[in-house]
Formats: sequence, structure tokens, C-alpha cells
Amino acid sequence: MNWFEAAILGLVQGLTEFLPISSSAHLRIAGELLPNAQDPGAAFTAITQLGTETAVVVFFWRDIVRIIRAWFGSLSGKVPRNDPDARMGWLVILGSLPIVILGLLFQDQIESTFRSMWLVATMLVVFGLFLAIADAVGKQARTLDRLTYRHGILYGFAQALALIPGVSRSGGTITAGLLMGYTREAAARYSFLLAIPAVFGSGVFQLVKSLDTEGPYGAGETALATVIAFAVGFAIIGWFLKFVSTRSYGVFVWYRILLGMVLYVLLGFGVISA
Repeated sequence: MNWFEAAILGLVQGLTEFLPISSSAHLRIAGELLPNAQDPGAAFTAITQLGTETAVVVFFWRDIVRIIRAWFGSLSGKVPRNDPDARMGWLVILGSLPIVILGLLFQDQIESTFRSMWLVATMLVVFGLFLAIADAVGKQARTLDRLTYRHGILYGFAQALALIPGVSRSGGTITAGLLMGYTREAAARYSFLLAIPAVFGSGVFQLVKSLDTEGPYGAGETALATVIAFAVGFAIIGWFLKFVSTRSYGVFVWYRILLGMVLYVLLGFGVISA
């Protein structure tokens, strides 16, 4: 049964990681609805995200290699500091600092208090409304080559909100990007790039930590979920970028609000545990 559940959770992770609907919330919810009815845990969530983030690296590998090469070149003076790719390297580093610092400061809460289903339901609704507002009022005129260091740090703080399941890493950063005037595609693309250091850092940290602690799923089951998350996530990235380049985020907003309301009802009637 655990192998079956792990496969389902890997599928859920791959389907939801890049959409602004919170993959950690969906793993938390799916865990309660599966036969064993248990929280997969923050460690399982972080490790399976290594799969979807590897999909990002494979999908954007040309961009990533170009950015890394330019960034190192800017350190030696071979590439100008204002080179767009070199700047993007610095922006990803700066934007990653908030989630690293806050993740370490609130580690205990992330693995316990923040995983309350009541909080998950609330964050789904609240940040769904924020996304709706941002999508409606954002000027959507800025492209990534106009990304400033100030905006990069603000993106980083928005990403850090995803430490609370239900906020959504992509949802938080995309909302911030839209409010700052970036196009839907630019906001989504930077969201993907910005997540790479944070997700790999968190995943490796939890992977090492899990060697000394026993979770609901074993190493083999977690590995299966991670591989499935990679395959499904890779298929989702291209579709999502194409989708947001021509359509609004309205469908994701309504989905978040509806899911949050359903969770309230299920929790209120005791169908699932908080």
C-alpha cells in the first residue's frame, strides 16, 4: 500500500509543483485522503520536490549554463557586471536568501504548526484572492531583462511565504511579479529559476536529515515518488508557460478558492483530520 500511495503522491507533486496552487498543500491533502490517512511530512515533500526541480534544470539547462558561465565570468572581469545573464545569476542568489534564512529560523514550525489543515485551507483561499487581484491590476509590461535587484529581493520574500503549505512557491512569486508590473510569462520564468537553489537546498537538507529519522515512507518509496514527480513535472512546465502567455490565472484562482472551501467543510464535519 505504501508503494501505491508514494506513486500517487509523486503524481500529485509533479502535477502541482509549477502551478500556482501549492504542491505542498496538495501533498498534505492527498496524504489525508489516501487509505493510510497520514501526513506525508515536510521531509517527504522536500525530497520529492528534488524530482520536479530536476525537471526545471533539464528544461532550462541552456539558460542555466549561460547564466552560470556569465556569472563566473563577471567575477573575473571577463564579463561585464551589467551583462543580463550575469545579473540574473546575482538576482537568483539574492532572491534565494530570504527563504534560506526564514526556513532555518522557522524549521520547527514548518514541520509542525504550519502543516495544520485549517491553515492550509485559509492560505489557499487568501492567496488565491491575492493572485486574482495581481492578475487584474498588474500592468504586465516588464520583461525579465528589466528585473531590478530590489524586485529580485521582493520576489525572494514572496517565495519564502511558500514555507507555509497552501501559499504556493510559484503562486507567491508570480503574484509578486504581477504586482510589480512583470508579464505573466516573465513572472513564471523567474519563479522557476529562483526556486532551483531553494528547492535543492531544502531537499538535500531533508534527505540527509531523513537518514537519521523514520518517516511514513521508506527510501525506495520516496525515490519512486521523486522519479514520477520528475517525469510528470517535466511535461507540465512547457504547457504552463505556453498557457500563461495567452491566458489569465483565473482558472487557478477559482480552483484554489473552491478547494479551500471544500477543505473547510471536510474539516468541519470531521471527515479529515486537521
